[in-house]
Amino acid sequence: MSDRIRTREFSINDYDAALELWKRVEGLEIAEGDDKESVIQFLKRNPELSRVAIDGSTVVGVSLCGHDGRRGHIYHLAVDPKYHGLGLGKRLVQECFDRLRELGIQRAIILVANDNSRGREFWLRCGWEELPGAMAMGKDVAGAEPPRTARRKRDS
Repeated sequence: MSDRIRTREFSINDYDAALELWKRVEGLEIAEGDDKESVIQFLKRNPELSRVAIDGSTVVGVSLCGHDGRRGHIYHLAVDPKYHGLGLGKRLVQECFDRLRELGIQRAIILVANDNSRGREFWLRCGWEELPGAMAMGKDVAGAEPPRTARRKRDS
């Protein structure tokens, strides 16, 4: 089966199939920023980095990849459960790494949900390391108020 699977750059035309795959993969959370328009913008900012695995005409694996100029980021790595054990996840990540390396990016980061034990085991088997002392944090940008600054007391 694995010999007929090809990989290529992720295209926005793959979005619907990728979304369906993401919904089927345990431990992968679809959140804000995963809508089609946001993925279009992501792909524009990160050309030629994201990958798909195709069996015939069926998307069986996806990896979104980007960078901020300093660190690479892998998002939503997903392989159809029927294709687990064939090395597709590792292959997609390696292809993302190859392109990041060409761009001069030396390190990549992922976020793995605490309750995603299968994903955590996969990443550890692939040589990723936990970052002790680091905690993922986030905040919605829309509607966010700037932090209040302390007002200086005027001398009278």
